[in-house]
Amino acid sequence: MNSLYYIAIVLFSGMLCAKLLSKIKLPNVTGYLIAGVIIGPYVLKIVPQDAVKSLGILSEAALGFIAYGIGSEFLLKNIKKTGKTVIMITIFEALGAVLLVDLAMIFIFKQPLPFSLTIGAIAAATAPAATILVIRQYNAKGNFTTTLLQVVAMDDAIGIIAFGISLAIAQALIGGASTSLAMAILKPLIEIVFSIVIGFILGFIFAYLGKKVQGENELLSLTIAFIFFAIGISIKLNLSTLLTCMMLGATITNLSSNSSRFLSIVDRFTPPLFIAFFTIAGLELNLSVLGSVGVIGLGYMVFRVIGKMLGVYIAGYITKAEENVRKYLGLALVPQAGVAIGLSLVAEKSLPPEYGQAIRTIVLAGTVIYELIGPLSSKIALIKAGDIK
Repeated sequence: MNSLYYIAIVLFSGMLCAKLLSKIKLPNVTGYLIAGVIIGPYVLKIVPQDAVKSLGILSEAALGFIAYGIGSEFLLKNIKKTGKTVIMITIFEALGAVLLVDLAMIFIFKQPLPFSLTIGAIAAATAPAATILVIRQYNAKGNFTTTLLQVVAMDDAIGIIAFGISLAIAQALIGGASTSLAMAILKPLIEIVFSIVIGFILGFIFAYLGKKVQGENELLSLTIAFIFFAIGISIKLNLSTLLTCMMLGATITNLSSNSSRFLSIVDRFTPPLFIAFFTIAGLELNLSVLGSVGVIGLGYMVFRVIGKMLGVYIAGYITKAEENVRKYLGLALVPQAGVAIGLSLVAEKSLPPEYGQAIRTIVLAGTVIYELIGPLSSKIALIKAGDIK
């Protein structure tokens, strides 16, 4: 079948399932994910496995627009007010998850140190996409939402660095270290810096050209072109598409005198793209892996969430953050998907099979659970914080 046929099926099923689940107050993104699971290659097989691979370009495009939207929240005057709090919370929630999963694997589940360190580092990563869509759907606004957006934007950068260090230590313990600890730290830092620099340069050029554009249709075309170019050049240079597109949005927000014009214009283009993105994510969720994770897999899922919630609370207490941030922000950081899956693939290739394959299976199973319950937990957190009326 033609790819356009499968895109149509994805959009129809995503909209229908979201509409049905809205009757019981579940977020739209949960409906999209469940629709993908149902029509995907592991249940009804309406969309086969080879078709799922051909739809990957839609997922890459959607992530770029999501990151662009996150970056737009990085207004310097707001960062000056919340910068210390956001940085502390991000570090504590990411490393809190890493530390708690590490300790649980070593002392409760009696797992080898290389395995424990590697899977613990993956626990830091979150998935901003689901959280963003929940915020958009319910038009959540307030200090809690602003803090949440800034935390999820920086979270993966810390997670990638923590993973590089942990994997290098794990390989050294096994005796198969292919790189030094210094390089393990330096490599992700170089990736982050180059992604930010390229995003800033593109944003600077975009802000200049955007001033000369008059019509909305022309501005929309220019915006899409810049976001697609940011995604493409990041993939070409093996950089982070998320960070590049975030920096593109952040630069526009701070350099343009009429940034809302640049940012609101994409809302005319993104709704079907986001439906497709999350429904395609559902296509890739293999429920059969849930049966093979065992107690260790459940431990990973539980202790990761506890670590994030505990880290947020401690950092919030130290920085005297608002009470609703301390109490509920960790609940909004449950989703985990793309970055974690990517890191688990690196772990599978870099460690012996008895470690790498187990880590891959546990992370994939965790993704299934986190992606299905994550949007609901984000919604609950936003309601408890008072940002969804």
